[in-house]
Amino acid sequence: MGVTVTNLISGPGTMYTGAFGATEPADSAVGSTPVASTWTDVGGTSGGVKLTINMEYAELEVDQVIDVPERRATKRDVYVETKLAEPTLANLVLALNGGTVTASSAYSTYDPDDTTAATQPTYKALIFDGYAPRTVAGATMRRRVVVRKTLNTADVVNEAQKKGQELTPVKFNSHWVSSSIKPFRVIDQLS
Repeated sequence: MGVTVTNLISGPGTMYTGAFGATEPADSAVGSTPVASTWTDVGGTSGGVKLTINMEYAELEVDQVIDVPERRATKRDVYVETKLAEPTLANLVLALNGGTVTASSAYSTYDPDDTTAATQPTYKALIFDGYAPRTVAGATMRRRVVVRKTLNTADVVNEAQKKGQELTPVKFNSHWVSSSIKPFRVIDQLS
């Protein structure tokens, strides 16, 4: 099999966040920016955005053969990892799965959730827009990943350094939504 160079992908993407259950852009709008009133651009990221789909399988065995005859899926763990490059209070709310930002003309404050609501976390939806393989000569195609119900499970670390940029690492784990709504979707633009 030869290499199809138009299937190679490189380049940055943009990550957006919205409320769990937010109206998703139509699949046909994969090359367009999501509606700003529903989806918020999280700003710059550092080191790329990584979508990981980790599948776990249980092995079946029989006495009559030494090889594993089959496997059955037992778990799927999907998550999106990146480092937020803009340590704003809005991104702190995102990284800590909630809280309240209060702004005045002179300053802003962040207060974490500490009520019983903290035991029922605020799930978020994510969209990551990047590049897709090109199917039309010379045209740049887009790929959109929608993760419908997420929580950040990474430690939130803000480290001021003498040399180096302050980054907030995040790992947004995906969760089951319903029997009719899949936890994530990947859409590639074809034209």
